Amino acid sequence: MTLTVNGQAVEVAAPVTVAELVAARTDQRRIAVARNGEVVPRSAWAATALTEGDEVEILAAVAGG
Repeated sequence: MTLTVNGQAVEVAAPVTVAELVAARTDQRRIAVARNGEVVPRSAWAATALTEGDEVEILAAVAGG
């Protein structure tokens, strides 16, 4: 199945959850995830199934001053 992750087309095996996608792409610390423009709470990652064509943004928190 094809998803758009951070603006790039990505092929993943279906079914896949937000938690599985994040685990495969990052270390999961200090990040936020949006699916189709809506923030997905971390508590819902494991239960949120992604579907063909979803747009996912994985955003890292950056400290600065």
